[in-house]
Amino acid sequence: MKTWFHSWRAAVRIARRDAWRFKGRSFLVLAMLTLPILGVGAADLTYRSSELSVEETLTRDMGRSDARISDPELGGAPLYQGPDGNGYRPVGDFENKPYPEGPADLEKGVPAGATTLEDSTGTGKLRTSYGLLPTEIRELKASDPMAEGIMRLTEGRFPQRSGEIAATTHFLEAGKLSVGDSVTARGLDTSYRIVGAYELPSDLNTDQVNALPGTFLAPLDKALKADELPGVESSTTHLVKISGGFTWNMVKETNKHGLVVTSRAVTLNPPALSDVPLYQEAGESPYDSGGGIEDEEMVILATVVGLAMLEICLLAGPAFAVGARRSRRQLGLVGANGGDRSHIRAVVLAGGLVIGVASAVVGTVLAFGLTVAVRPLMEEYLGQRFEGLDIRPLELLGIALIAVVTGLLAAIVPAITASRQTVLASLTGRRGVRKSSRVLPVLGLIATALGAAIALYGTTLSSQVTLVAAGSALAELGVVAMTPALVGFFGRAGRWMPLSPRLALRDAVRNRGRTAPAVAAVLAAVAGSVAVATYAASDDAEQRAKYESSLPYGAVSAVVDDGDSRDVPAVRDAIQKNLSIDVRADVDRVLVGKAGCRMYYGGEDGCGSVEIAVPKANVCPLWAPDVQDAELEFSAAERRKLMKDPRCEENNDYSGIEAGILIGGPEVLDVLGIKDPAAKTALADGRAVSFNKFNLQKDGKVGIRLITDSDAAEEAISNGKETPGEVKSIAAHQVKGDPRSYGAEVLMTPATAKAAGLKTAPVGAYYSTSTLPSSEQQQKLNGDLDKLGSSVSLRVEQGYVGDSNTTLLVLTVFAGLITLGAAAIATGLAQADAEADLKTLEAVGAPSRVRRTLSGFQCGVVATMGVVLGSLAGVLPAVALRLAERRSAMEMFQESLDEALGTPSSPYTPIVIPWETLGGLLIVVPLVATVLAALVTRSNGSMGRRAVT
Repeated sequence: MKTWFHSWRAAVRIARRDAWRFKGRSFLVLAMLTLPILGVGAADLTYRSSELSVEETLTRDMGRSDARISDPELGGAPLYQGPDGNGYRPVGDFENKPYPEGPADLEKGVPAGATTLEDSTGTGKLRTSYGLLPTEIRELKASDPMAEGIMRLTEGRFPQRSGEIAATTHFLEAGKLSVGDSVTARGLDTSYRIVGAYELPSDLNTDQVNALPGTFLAPLDKALKADELPGVESSTTHLVKISGGFTWNMVKETNKHGLVVTSRAVTLNPPALSDVPLYQEAGESPYDSGGGIEDEEMVILATVVGLAMLEICLLAGPAFAVGARRSRRQLGLVGANGGDRSHIRAVVLAGGLVIGVASAVVGTVLAFGLTVAVRPLMEEYLGQRFEGLDIRPLELLGIALIAVVTGLLAAIVPAITASRQTVLASLTGRRGVRKSSRVLPVLGLIATALGAAIALYGTTLSSQVTLVAAGSALAELGVVAMTPALVGFFGRAGRWMPLSPRLALRDAVRNRGRTAPAVAAVLAAVAGSVAVATYAASDDAEQRAKYESSLPYGAVSAVVDDGDSRDVPAVRDAIQKNLSIDVRADVDRVLVGKAGCRMYYGGEDGCGSVEIAVPKANVCPLWAPDVQDAELEFSAAERRKLMKDPRCEENNDYSGIEAGILIGGPEVLDVLGIKDPAAKTALADGRAVSFNKFNLQKDGKVGIRLITDSDAAEEAISNGKETPGEVKSIAAHQVKGDPRSYGAEVLMTPATAKAAGLKTAPVGAYYSTSTLPSSEQQQKLNGDLDKLGSSVSLRVEQGYVGDSNTTLLVLTVFAGLITLGAAAIATGLAQADAEADLKTLEAVGAPSRVRRTLSGFQCGVVATMGVVLGSLAGVLPAVALRLAERRSAMEMFQESLDEALGTPSSPYTPIVIPWETLGGLLIVVPLVATVLAALVTRSNGSMGRRAVT
């Protein structure tokens, strides 16, 4: 053991000295090993630091209180809940009846002797320097010790009296306000002075203001209702502080009053499952949030890490070989002084160990520095504050060991090669006779065949995409193993080449030990890039084929969907001002109830909804109200037959206006591209225009059903009956053919709607543009709309816009850089190996440019071979993956047909080869590698002694 220790100690000292002597080569390998450690280490530190403990999460939610009591709006009915308060359900059997509804009394759930703090939230539109900003209004006495930790004060103080508010820093930045300014809410004349700024540590991007309880939400709600506008929807919870903590028995007692409790003590120390009625009596299962890594994700992660280590080994291996070749005289002296092959291997392996340990230390230290430096940026990006730098020593040690192991693995092959040289060959500089292994290509061929078989199985017989990925990775490893044999195959092309490329190719073939790793490194990088590029291009073609435009190309629509029609004229004018408008078509909606009722919120007080009364004969039998389960009431053959029925064709177009009923003029037809002169005539005659023939009744009219009782409507739907409501019948013209109306079902003028007894309200507009809106125009428009503070659904039809071009460009650049790096390393090794040949050429009178051109072609040969093999190896896994997805899509399509799950279209899963990417890799990258290598190589080498022969 003592001899072993001393021999390795000497080997490490020699390796450390050589690493310091050849700083350029050492820095190159150090950088290759350090970068992955830097990235993975920083990612680990950032991820762990961003994770919050249960205690930290509770503090951010409820401050220093012991519990938060909330009302789930179950009418005060007793309920069961989970220990953490996330899952709950009312006590009793509700399988065939709806859950109870209504508010409960929060005060009944507060235990005797407890202290409470009210916490209410709502929304309103506050006036800022830019206009109106939808803002969350929170009424909480934030200065109370119970609330400590919920809000973090950054400037000023929290409100202490009526008329004062504090605001989040994000709200102040968004509204260009500061502490000391005053704001008002739309609909309320009272002015509120900003006395402090704070942030929510778990949500830095929230626009929120804080006021004392009862000073903001109630006055705003009263003022809005006085103007017949929707009031403030607010929710209230109670923070509770009690001696001894809020126990599980207290939680169950509070549940009897229909309230849900999030208790600090219970969450930190949950009861046994047998003591949780929700699990034992209600039959619920404990909620598992997961959080761990699934087996499939672990396999993918291990595969990626393994391939990354292989890539680094293939890149760093030739660099260690360069060092061993340049130090062969020194290694020969080790052998001449009694050292055996194990000592020589130890010296070369120690080089990998020294660089690996240095990379681990440097990478870990840089990871700490990078994490600390980018922490503020990451907090802003993630939208939450970290509680500190969470360091997991074992994880960081494991990450650091990757560098050490990779360094040793990269030095194994050069170490074995160096130990096989005789002492005489090392001292005299002879290269000796090198024979490539015949076993490795055979193993590579077996691995390639086995990987292809696994990928084929995953494509044709299995639904697991992981098999395709694993088989492709194994096949790629097999191709890497066959690289020496494939390099020899390329050598046959040398007979048809000029002098310099012929010498470069024959030199590469003759010295496969240094050529093969570099070619394999290029192969691996290019294969991965080509595989991802092929998949991305294919997926882009699929998404392009599936894309359905929401409007005619270049058209714009705007819908104000918050029920406040006062902003509609300003919204229409803002679009008119900022865009190049050709035709403008203002549209209204049918209003059921009082002014200010929102679309799709028929259950609100005094509000209803509207729908088209489709004749029963025109309703798809699968979707008829009296059909409870189409899968049980129709056979598979009947369902497949009905899928072809025009009545059962699904229309995914959406207009954004309730029921697709548009109140507007003939300009709407122009914007939507409806070419039917009779339709304009019908509008002028006071008739409606129908875009769906199944909406028409037998007498040629269209029925508009006004639903005023939402509860009765829901009950009728659940019982399979027709929705109750008054039906307004309007004479209509059916547009000829099957035009695409982009979600519009019926169009009528305001006069026609008024004559039919329909109330209307402004909702938005449609526009056609003379030129497609630019990004700058849209940004200005969004800024103007933000100032209005309305909820505007804005659509600008630009056609399909994919991001595959950026992806393909990034992949091409990445593969190109790896190719240039690997080729440069191989060229450096070739120059170290062929120095004697270059001197011979110079001695026999070869032109000085031969050295330069030979170096360039040596680099180009490695790049060309790697790119060609990598392109071939990369296309296959992408094709296999797409075939697997095609098979899975077809199975889902057949299942949808059998189970009557809508009317799906036949799947389209194309396979597209990215020829531009391949062209750039096959032509441009090798050409650039050749030119760069030729430019950086000196034409004349220094004179030196010849090896003794």
